[in-house]
Amino acid sequence: MQQHISHLQRYMVGWACAHGGTVMTKLHSTIAQLGKLRALSLQPSPPSDRGQLSDMEDFGSNPGALRARYYLPQDLGGSDRSRHVPLVVVLHGCTQNADAYDYGAGWSQLADELGFALLFPEQRYANNPNRCFNWFAPGDSARGTGEPLSIRQMIAAMVAAHPIDEARIYVTGLSAGGAMTSIMLATYPELFAGGAIIAGLPYGAAASVPEAFASMRGEGYPDDAVLGALIRSASDHAGPWPTISVWQGDADRTVHASNAERIIAQWQAVHGSDASDVETRTVDGARQRLWRDRDGRVAIEAYEVIGMGHGTPLAVSGPGACGVASPYMLDAGISSTRHIAAFWGLAEEKAAMPVEVQAGVQSDPIARVRDPIPFPLRNGATPSRQASGRVNVGAIIENALRRAGIMR
Repeated sequence: MQQHISHLQRYMVGWACAHGGTVMTKLHSTIAQLGKLRALSLQPSPPSDRGQLSDMEDFGSNPGALRARYYLPQDLGGSDRSRHVPLVVVLHGCTQNADAYDYGAGWSQLADELGFALLFPEQRYANNPNRCFNWFAPGDSARGTGEPLSIRQMIAAMVAAHPIDEARIYVTGLSAGGAMTSIMLATYPELFAGGAIIAGLPYGAAASVPEAFASMRGEGYPDDAVLGALIRSASDHAGPWPTISVWQGDADRTVHASNAERIIAQWQAVHGSDASDVETRTVDGARQRLWRDRDGRVAIEAYEVIGMGHGTPLAVSGPGACGVASPYMLDAGISSTRHIAAFWGLAEEKAAMPVEVQAGVQSDPIARVRDPIPFPLRNGATPSRQASGRVNVGAIIENALRRAGIMR
């Protein structure tokens, strides 16, 4: 095992050196940003178990070794037991679990209000020490394999056991959960009516740890047309395609905000939306953009939350309050949970004031420079240093491999 670890370390150092001084400069920048995240990692964790969610057992072969949690409102379907209800699949971010994400985002609160079912796939510590979904691993990012297949099996089990409307199944996730949301939408598009990606990455963003670091910085992507082709080649599905909601803070230092633009462009290529034909307005202080498909349906929406860092945007006060602020669950004055549910038709969209509509105006790409932090550190860990004070690159790589779940 130690020989295998040393080989991986040598490979990553050699990879950085082979790509020149620019890459080494980026590596040092990454190391500096990992240190900055220490304060965040020392924040208290949100309540992790409120007793809201139930465990699902025996839902299939579970090749991704995930845990399955779910939530059903007490009066699911109301008095009409023949009525089938929507299902929302919710994917947590790194360092979180299903209960913590539900507690923060308020999905079960909204399920009680509106009457839909919830499924929470949960990463296990044994799969990834930072509880990230393994979106950058080839065995966990393709149809019929690993974690995507486990989630597919959970959905099938929910449909078999409960009155789920198979035409109204949706998926959403934050960060690594957002990246896995992109994977589920691409690899199983026939399953989902819609998806919502929060501070996530496009499908095909990475197939290795070095590529994951680069994509989180917003680097190394192919042309947007190629990104769209990746979705078309991920399954045999030929349409119709899920509607897409994209959420991003413009001050995100973990996942570069340009990733939101790549997600939008990827799905524009699939939906056939004209990138220049965009409707722009202000909703609860955030910039919202809308693109329609050839039939005039809003196929893609995108929210840029001004001044927000890495996390799920919440509105924790006021008449529409939903969720609780905690690490990576951010009170931004706009409830992504409620707006996403409205976009999917699960609730009526509230009137947003003020609203400034600029139909047909092409907005400039988000291009502000933000410092990337590849993976949140656990337990206040900081980059290892040698006695001389120099950064121990081998230890940094080893820590990165542990956080990525590649090394134990």
